[in-house]
Amino acid sequence: MSAIYVVGVGMTPFGKFLEKSIKDLTREVVGATLADAGIEREAIEAAFFANASQSAMEGQFMVGGEVALRAAGIQGIPVANVENACASGSTAFHLAYAYLKAGLGEVAIAVGAEKMYDIDKTKSFAVFNGAWDVHDVEGTTSRLMRLGDGLDPPPGRGADANMRSVFMDVYAALARHHMKAFGTTERQLAAVAAKNHRHSALNELSQYRNEMSVDEVLAARMISWPLTLPMCAPISDGAAAAILVREEALDRFDRSRAVKLCASVLASGSDRGPDEIEKHICRRAAVKAYEAAGLGPEDMSVAEVHDASAFAEVLQVENLGFCDFGDGGRLAERGDTSLGGRIPVNPSGGLESKGHPIGATGLGQIYELVLQLRNEAGRRQVEGARFAIAENGGGFHGYEEAAACITILGRADGARA
Repeated sequence: MSAIYVVGVGMTPFGKFLEKSIKDLTREVVGATLADAGIEREAIEAAFFANASQSAMEGQFMVGGEVALRAAGIQGIPVANVENACASGSTAFHLAYAYLKAGLGEVAIAVGAEKMYDIDKTKSFAVFNGAWDVHDVEGTTSRLMRLGDGLDPPPGRGADANMRSVFMDVYAALARHHMKAFGTTERQLAAVAAKNHRHSALNELSQYRNEMSVDEVLAARMISWPLTLPMCAPISDGAAAAILVREEALDRFDRSRAVKLCASVLASGSDRGPDEIEKHICRRAAVKAYEAAGLGPEDMSVAEVHDASAFAEVLQVENLGFCDFGDGGRLAERGDTSLGGRIPVNPSGGLESKGHPIGATGLGQIYELVLQLRNEAGRRQVEGARFAIAENGGGFHGYEEAAACITILGRADGARA
């Protein structure tokens, strides 16, 4: 079967842009991605548009992709709208891959764009209330809160009364469970956040570019114990995109900058128990992706993971096989996941610092990893990067994400067949 390559990527700055619309962000990122690939709009044969919150924020319940992409000059071709919560961008990327693998076309674009900021903050945070089973909110909340039984916050370290995403309470409950089971510490979580803020300072497109020490992270405002504010991803506006091609079309592009798509796996969650860690959605998807690529965790040079909270990164480096279950916190504390470490994780700054425009997040990860494999990441370049992996999760169901994508990319001169 024909191999698939990424030949163009683009990303807008992530941040707060009240003056910009979804159309503005889409127009900006499509133009940048086409320029990076060196092609005109007419070369695109199919488009997959990811967005998770526009229906709630703006009332654009349908045909959002057709509307936004036409403003960017893309029309008359198949357009599919993709909503898969925070995994929407990587799902759009996966569907573009599948479209090309099926031989339905030779050139496709995946675009993710999100506008989450609004003058009314309650509107922004309410988006997340629809990313789990709305028919069982009480039952889900009760099950999750029981995970932390027997592990109480230190005096004065309880949850903050201010507005926040419901998912920060979810991550806090999962973090407490992990702390009970494996001895993970607040300081290890802070080490993850401090590392990502340090990386983000090197990324000109990041929402936050301020370095923070471990002690500064620990001293910040508590959101939901054990998570302080710098350990939590913000809401964000932004867009990212990628152009994929079949190998037969590769001669139309600059082969020296093409990146091979070694594996793309999309999974959904299951009714596992909270202690059945080997059955975690991201673990299952990662194993499948490694098998499809003919690679293993030891082959990866760099990773981007879905650190909607610092604890999420701890969990996902374990799921990706970079360490044993329970050792994710120690991996960060030792510096193994920092630039220059054994397996740099989130050199972009991750969701905690780079930002989290949920429909664009997965494609933002692809953007970073493509730069790394091209040796174009500047001051945050991972030396000798050869293979890269992205983990992007979305929503919540049971004790894990409702959806997850694992993507493995490789240098075109180094990827295995």
